[in-house]
Amino acid sequence: MSTPDLVTTPILAPPPTVSRTAADVLDQCRETCAATLRATVQMMPATVRTIVGYHFGWWDKTGRPEQHDGGKAIRPALVLSAARLTGGDVAAAVRAAVAVELVHNFSLLHDDVMDRDTTRRHRPTAWTAFGIGPAILAGDALVAQAYALLAAEPDAPIVEATNLMSRSVLHLVEGQCADLGFERRTDVELDECCTMVDQKTGALFGCSAALGGLFGNANSGELLRLQEFGRRLGRAFQHTDDLLGIWGDPHVTGKSVFSDLRSRKKSLPVVFALRSDTPEAGALADLYLREKPLDDSELVHAAELVEAAGGREWSRLQARRLSEEAMSTISTVGVNAEALADLDLLAALAADRDC
Repeated sequence: MSTPDLVTTPILAPPPTVSRTAADVLDQCRETCAATLRATVQMMPATVRTIVGYHFGWWDKTGRPEQHDGGKAIRPALVLSAARLTGGDVAAAVRAAVAVELVHNFSLLHDDVMDRDTTRRHRPTAWTAFGIGPAILAGDALVAQAYALLAAEPDAPIVEATNLMSRSVLHLVEGQCADLGFERRTDVELDECCTMVDQKTGALFGCSAALGGLFGNANSGELLRLQEFGRRLGRAFQHTDDLLGIWGDPHVTGKSVFSDLRSRKKSLPVVFALRSDTPEAGALADLYLREKPLDDSELVHAAELVEAAGGREWSRLQARRLSEEAMSTISTVGVNAEALADLDLLAALAADRDC
């Protein structure tokens, strides 16, 4: 008698869990905000609309459709995630998220003019394509449109939201003024540089997180913790941004190599290196504080000096520390665990972006 073949039923493994990434959070935010952002830009005067659309990567300088990088959208992602965290409806927070993105891009248009940067997001900056005056006016129009967008939100805490954004923009401007002033000084202290970063970058990050809470159900204490979360995250982001401004890959950053060193920016790692009690500090000062522009070999040497003096490692550690502190600030805020996980992803991204 033959033995029948044994038929075994395979044990099916559960499908692998797809891990959500920071890129997923940002992609979802851009998709959520895209229609409102485009509609808002379309309502702007034609004299600046072309410049703004070019800056966002939607068309070339003649208005013909193209598709280019429009930015990371980390600030509007903070708005939407903070709204979800505190039990709010994401749809109700979209206009606030877009308003924050408009303010951020207002600052970029002006920043490119002040720094004479010729490349942003892998293409010529708006001022090089349209001229300095038109680019400045386009930035002005963006910040005005941001306030109009907030004011148009029905059944929203308009006064509180507008006041929050107004204070943040004023801090941003104050920080930018300090940053420009540092370029003419040879005695910038590290605590001054950190204060400047709190204003120039931290204020709008803090505004973004707090705006999300306003459009959620955050109480006054939670709003303060969300704002502090954003401020710390902004500091971490700036540390990383400053590292990318020296050692970032131009194919990733969209800027020229050694862009911050070329313009003698008193960035966080540079000021740390200049104020360090090391032989490299003096050599860096001799290069960095002179009138004559640095040639390519000197730029390489300056970057080596910043690293040898500890500036690169210090900024990297500070970014990670601030990111962790930011998350601890909101550990007890809100009711949505998935939104908290998304904010954790954004915090990690702010602290470590290919640098």
